Amino acid sequence: MIKVEGYQNLYRDENSGAIINTDSLAYNQYVNSLEQRQLQKKEISEIKNDIDEIKSLLRNLLLNSENINI
Repeated sequence: MIKVEGYQNLYRDENSGAIINTDSLAYNQYVNSLEQRQLQKKEISEIKNDIDEIKSLLRNLLLNSENINI
C-alpha cells in the first residue's frame, strides 16, 4: 500500500486504487455514532407511539364522561 500524502491514516491500495483508512479508533467511533443514532430514532418512534396511545385514551375518557353526563 502507498501512503497518501498529507494524511496519517490513509493508504492507497496498489491493485484497486482504493483509499483505505487504517484509523480503527475513528472507525469504531463512527460505528458507535451510527448505533446511537439508530437507538435515538427507535426511542423517538416509541415516544410518538406512546403519545398516540395517550391521546386515544384521553379521547375515550372524554367520550365516556360525556356519555355519562347525558
